[in-house]
Amino acid sequence: MTGKLPKIGLSVLTVMMISGCTKLGPDFMGLESPSMPAKWQHKQERSDETIAQWWKTFNDSTLNTLVDKAYAQNLDIKSAGLRILQARAALGITEGLSFPQQQTLSGNAAAVRNNGSNFEAAGLNFDIGWEMDIWGKYARGIESSEANLYATLASYNDIMTSIIAEVARNYINYRTSEERIAYAERNVLIQERVTRMTEIQFNSGNVSELDMQQARSQLYNTRSAIPALELSRIKSRNAIALLLGTDALSISKTLRYKHPKYSDPKNKYIGQEKRGVMQIKEGTSDLLNVAMIPQAKLNPYNKVDAGLISRRPDIKIAEYNVQSNSALIGAKMAELYPSFTLFGNIGVNANNAIGSWGTTSNALGVSVGPAFSWNIFQYGRIKNQIRLQDAVFEESLVNYNKKVLSAVTEVSDALNGYILTQKQQVENRKAVDATVRAFNISVIQYNDGLVNYQRLLTTVEKLTATQDRYATIKGSLSINAILFYKALGGGWQINKGKSYLSAETAERMKKRVDWDMYLDDNMTRLPKGMQ
Repeated sequence: MTGKLPKIGLSVLTVMMISGCTKLGPDFMGLESPSMPAKWQHKQERSDETIAQWWKTFNDSTLNTLVDKAYAQNLDIKSAGLRILQARAALGITEGLSFPQQQTLSGNAAAVRNNGSNFEAAGLNFDIGWEMDIWGKYARGIESSEANLYATLASYNDIMTSIIAEVARNYINYRTSEERIAYAERNVLIQERVTRMTEIQFNSGNVSELDMQQARSQLYNTRSAIPALELSRIKSRNAIALLLGTDALSISKTLRYKHPKYSDPKNKYIGQEKRGVMQIKEGTSDLLNVAMIPQAKLNPYNKVDAGLISRRPDIKIAEYNVQSNSALIGAKMAELYPSFTLFGNIGVNANNAIGSWGTTSNALGVSVGPAFSWNIFQYGRIKNQIRLQDAVFEESLVNYNKKVLSAVTEVSDALNGYILTQKQQVENRKAVDATVRAFNISVIQYNDGLVNYQRLLTTVEKLTATQDRYATIKGSLSINAILFYKALGGGWQINKGKSYLSAETAERMKKRVDWDMYLDDNMTRLPKGMQ
């Protein structure tokens, strides 16, 4: 046996020398730069700093606080961090396949009685088997797992982007509901005064009961709209609480809001009288002074940086999926070729009569050498697996291109939405001014008996509607700004260099399982740049 070992060793050495020299399948060389509108900027340097903390352009301390809490407390973000940890463990499993796949220590002991004789059997064996990665099957698997890990990192960033945008959107909806309530309450005050005026006119015999009942009907309808707005505000508050992983009561404390311009609406808004008749102050500086909805400092006419789009986390996810599927093609191709294995065994196995264990000198056995296997009659199945994986790869390319087109569409929609909503806001302000002027004229003419109540009723209805629309448009303007920053992929940059796992979670997991270095601070820190 000793004479044969050098020859076997030489054969093994030859196999090891060629091992790992070939990786079948396509080498992923990256994707071509996605097609972007020609009018957008195409800078070589891709700075994310301008959109990294876009919510601060609203200059609203409450919004800043909510975003900070969402980053620390959101449950979806925590789940995404744990998925990164899962991907790291999966990569470790794949990397382990590059080493001997079989390492087994086994033993047995038994007492045997046969034909009146008693025997004792015992054995101790160590087996090792190592499939050499000649065709790159395991190397391609590692490439795929690495791409999947980077995809989970990008997914974490994508969730960050979405959560921050959702917090901001629900916050704007909350403030929009508050502002609409404020204008509704102002119009209730106006309509109460108008109703009293019609009641006086009716009691004096100057008008019919119809005028009085129409005034009351309009007042009641305006009052009835306030609970619906309150419900909208509560739903927005509860949505924020869910995003922050906390209860609505604590969020209510954070959302408490008192604006100095809205301290005394009655005196500032209905403080005028003309010939003994109520008048509303004219001019938008006094008329539309309920400034609860924060507005972003955004110049929509600046050129969009196309580089930011290509770095959107969801687009990076699609890119890593392409890379992963590309590597798996090579792993499937390796199945077409023979696999070579280095095996070895050393063991002691004895079967002796009871009391004769001293005669086990020949029980030691050693074996070592190469082996191979080849699925020569499975070519149809294996080739179809390769074809299947190639189609999956091609589909991932299509999905990547679709993601890019969707991103361009989202940016365009949000940008044009912001521009057009700005124009809508300008015209609506004019409409509010004109409606107030019409109300002031009609209320005097009605009091003097020059017009019927229908004319006054129309102006009151328009005043309520135009003010409510003004608050809604303000909210839409802010939401379009949010959608624009989200479409650019802003927000995830704040997690650079930070841990994706909380210290409490890491400590709890360490107590349950041996995680080795996986949960160390330096291992759970997110990369400072998108890979």
